[in-house]
Amino acid sequence: LGNMRLMEQERISMNGLGPQVERLSDQGRTSVLVAENGSVTGIIGLWDTPRETARETILTLKEMGLEVAIITGDNARTARAVADAVGVNTVLAEVLPGDKADEIRRLQQDGQLVAMVGDGINDAPALTAADIGIALGSGTDVAIEAGDITLIKNDLRAVPDAIRLSFRTMRVIKQNLFWAFFYNSLGIPLAAGVFYPFFGILLNPVFAAAAMAMSSVSVVSNSLRLRWWS
Repeated sequence: LGNMRLMEQERISMNGLGPQVERLSDQGRTSVLVAENGSVTGIIGLWDTPRETARETILTLKEMGLEVAIITGDNARTARAVADAVGVNTVLAEVLPGDKADEIRRLQQDGQLVAMVGDGINDAPALTAADIGIALGSGTDVAIEAGDITLIKNDLRAVPDAIRLSFRTMRVIKQNLFWAFFYNSLGIPLAAGVFYPFFGILLNPVFAAAAMAMSSVSVVSNSLRLRWWS
């Protein structure tokens, strides 16, 4: 019992059932071949139904300027049929579980920043190898442990939401750093009396303490805006 690759390795005769395997692949079904006494005697066609929100999520990711790819152990024709159904252009098919991480590293060597979304035991090495591993909360414990982010909701639309929130968080961090440097680059020389010989300006310690307090308040307040992000 196994896939076409196993039958070829064991030199099992297809018994004239090759066209049926191709037909199932074109329909997006994975063929499990049953062999007995050196020849295939039956085929089981399995259909892994895409999540309802998969196509919408992929469209959103593309609109954000991200490239989306499917990585799977299924054969190329089955993977291509599923990819077409959900709107994915790039397909990495017939990738063994242990090789998924190698594919991630290959993309990274090409200069790509890779986020991997997965929920199965086979996805754990790839989730670890990716720059950002995103595990679904409904997935296996191993996948959740391997991921950097766990989506509590079992909804793929949370993936672009998490990426958007990450971008927004980085923007807030940069804003906070700018204002912190602005306050200090202005306040420290003023408090040290750098401008006193030229302009007679000194910073009263009371105002210096207030300025430092306001600096902290502005940074925290700016960060708290993320709580109302939707």
